[in-house]
Amino acid sequence: KGVGMHEPLVDAEGFPRADIDLYQVRTARHNIICLQNDHKALMKQVEEALHKLHAREKEKHAKDEAEALAEAMSQNQSLPQAFAKVNAVSPGSPASVSGLQVDDEIVEFGSVNANNFQNLQNIATVVQHSEERPLSVTVIRGGRRVHVGLTPKRWAGKGLLG
Repeated sequence: KGVGMHEPLVDAEGFPRADIDLYQVRTARHNIICLQNDHKALMKQVEEALHKLHAREKEKHAKDEAEALAEAMSQNQSLPQAFAKVNAVSPGSPASVSGLQVDDEIVEFGSVNANNFQNLQNIATVVQHSEERPLSVTVIRGGRRVHVGLTPKRWAGKGLLG
């Protein structure tokens, strides 16, 4: 009957309105206010939980970076044997998008490494079987070991990598 949360329950002369059920309106308003308070409390709990979650993630990320730096420092003393070298990367290709660069020396390409590499056909086989699926590629760049996530896929240019 046109009565919401803020409309007056009395007429111009200050008497209770006769066209509405005052008890029902007041009960409905009370229930709505209680639900709003419950919602605020719940949202506050969600916000606090999100803050804790993000703080934990930030700590974990910092710890992972420290471990990666320590690992990189220990690996700099003993860099693994590279079995191939990148001599060209086409702009806009999956290789370019993943961050692969010219003169990167490939240490691991998916399951291929210096121990089981025989010829470039090994890499071609891995690429064919990994189309649209991410591959882990490890290269030596500037004397440091770098991990690159590469996803072979069809693109405007030639091949699946470019």
